[in-house]
Amino acid sequence: MKFIEKISKEKLDILKEVGNIGSGNAATSLSLILNKRMEMRVPNVRVMTFNEMIEVTGGADNVVASVFLRIEGDSPSNLFFILSIEQANTYIRHLIGDDTCSFEQPPYEEMALSALQELGNILAGSYLSTLSDFTGLNLYPPLPATSIDMLGASLSYGFLELSKVSDYTIAIETALNDMNENQMGVNGHFFYM
Repeated sequence: MKFIEKISKEKLDILKEVGNIGSGNAATSLSLILNKRMEMRVPNVRVMTFNEMIEVTGGADNVVASVFLRIEGDSPSNLFFILSIEQANTYIRHLIGDDTCSFEQPPYEEMALSALQELGNILAGSYLSTLSDFTGLNLYPPLPATSIDMLGASLSYGFLELSKVSDYTIAIETALNDMNENQMGVNGHFFYM
């Protein structure tokens, strides 16, 4: 039996609930940092192949902003948070208050990269904390790695060892928006492997 056939609708519903709670916690954290009330849209959670994951995020040659965490503890795993360059620019410009900041062309400002890393850290920490609470597993995220690169290059690091045991990932669509202005939002994908 394939891995994907072992995941029941009930298990996906549990993962969706983990995503909902994690997104709520992330929205609260971002609200404090941004000094704005953030809302969370219910994320879509599904299991997909690595090929589907690449298609959903625009293709292997699509340049994206990514944050990677190698999770340690009771269930070693990999976690990617992927944002389009446009979404990363929107978030970073708002956070650091510099409308000229951009991930369009290197060299990238250290402050912008640090803010992107912190976004990934906050969101991933919220999801992992919730997953740990639900499962009773001890999960420890080390400091995240950040990259602005083609999707294929960004994901290759996490795929190398994982592709030996599985060809599937759990995808959690994330959408956080400013409740007052509806202008600033973070829309991205988490891929938990």
